[in-house]
Amino acid sequence: MKPRYEKLSDELQERILSDRENNVDYNLAFDESEILRRDNSRDRASLWRSATVRDIDKIIHSPFYNRYQDKTQVFSFYKNDDISHRAIHVQLVSLIARNIGSMLGLNLNLIEAIALGHDIGHTPFGHAGERFLNEIYNEKTGRYFSHNIHSARVLDKIYPLNLSLQTLNGIISHNGEFECSEYIPKPMEGFSSFDDEIEKCNLDIKYNKSLMPSTLEGCVVRVCDMIAYLGKDRQDAVRAKILPPDYDFEDTKIGKMNSEIINNLVVNIIENSYGKNYIMLDKEHYDALAAVKKRNFEIIYKNDEIEKQYNETIKPMMYELYNKLLSDIENGNKSSKIFTHHINRVENSYYKRESSYLDEEKNQIVVDYIASMTDDYFIDLYHYLFPNSKHKIEYKGYFE
Repeated sequence: MKPRYEKLSDELQERILSDRENNVDYNLAFDESEILRRDNSRDRASLWRSATVRDIDKIIHSPFYNRYQDKTQVFSFYKNDDISHRAIHVQLVSLIARNIGSMLGLNLNLIEAIALGHDIGHTPFGHAGERFLNEIYNEKTGRYFSHNIHSARVLDKIYPLNLSLQTLNGIISHNGEFECSEYIPKPMEGFSSFDDEIEKCNLDIKYNKSLMPSTLEGCVVRVCDMIAYLGKDRQDAVRAKILPPDYDFEDTKIGKMNSEIINNLVVNIIENSYGKNYIMLDKEHYDALAAVKKRNFEIIYKNDEIEKQYNETIKPMMYELYNKLLSDIENGNKSSKIFTHHINRVENSYYKRESSYLDEEKNQIVVDYIASMTDDYFIDLYHYLFPNSKHKIEYKGYFE
C-alpha cells in the first residue's frame, strides 16, 4: 500500500497564515522572565544567551552528555553503525518537538533543553539495564531507580549545574512509556515541590505515571519521545534482522513506518493543539499510536532472543558488578575504578558541591556509577574485574 501522509486542514493553514500576517500571539510560550533556578543570583540571561540557551549549553557540555553515543536505544548486541543508539534518539526527539513547537508558538530553546537532557540518566543496555539496576537497588534499599528521575539527578545533584526548574521538570516528566490523548500542563510552584515529586518517585515506582510537565514545551517533548521511537525502532528491528526485510506491519490510521508515523502524528497534534493551552491527539490517532506501541512490544521489545541474552548474561553481570563496587566503597578501596573513574571525577569536577559526594548513601553512589556507563564501558569493566567469568557477550558482526 502506498504511504499516506496527512496534511494540515486548509482551514487551519489559512488561520495560521492569517495569525502570522496579523502578528497574533496566543501567549502560550514559556516566559523566560519566570525562570527559576536553585541559585537565581547566577546564570542570568544576557542579550546573547537567554536563560534556556544557558540550560542547553550546560547539558551539552556536562560530563555525561558524550556517553549518549554508546548507550543502547533498543538493540545492544550488534556491530552495526546503522542501528540507533541513544544519541540519535535525543536528537530526533528535539527535532520533532521543535517542529511542533514552532507551529504552536512555543519556546523552542526550552524544548531543546528538555529533549537533550531527558535521557542523560539512562543506563547501559536500555530498558533492560534500567530494569535490572532498579531490581538490585530496590533489594538493597527499598528505593526505586527510574531513568527519568535519574536524569534530573545527574544534572542537578551529581553535577549541580543550576539548571532551571522548567527544564528539570520537563526532564522528570518526559516518560514516554505512558501515552495520553491529552497533555495538560500541571503547574509546579518551586523547587520544594520538585524535590517532593522526586522523593515520591524514589519511594513508589508507580508514582512516575502521575507526573505531568508544568509547561506546554515539556508536554510536547513527552509525546515526541514516543513519536521519535515508534517507527525508528521498527526500522532498526529490520536492520538487526529481528524482523524480516519484507515484514508486513499492520496498517493503522498513522501508517506503518517511520516517516508516516512521524508526519501523521505531528500533523494531528498541530491540528488539535494550535492556539490551545494543552497538547492533544484526536481519538483515532491516539488509538493508532497506542496500537503501534503495543504491537512494537509484542514483536520487538519482548523478543525472546533479545530478552534471553539480557536475562542470562547482562543481569548476572550487573549483580556481580554492583556487589563488587559496593564492597569497594564499604572497604575504602581507593584503587577501585569506582573511586578513580567516578567518585574522584565528581569530587574534583568544575561543578562544586556543597558537601562531599562520599557523604551520600553508598548504594546511591554505585547506582550513579553504573547508570553513567556506556554499554562498552560496562562490558570492559566487568571483564577487567572478573576476567575468568563465564559470562560473555556475543555480538552479531557486520558480515553475519
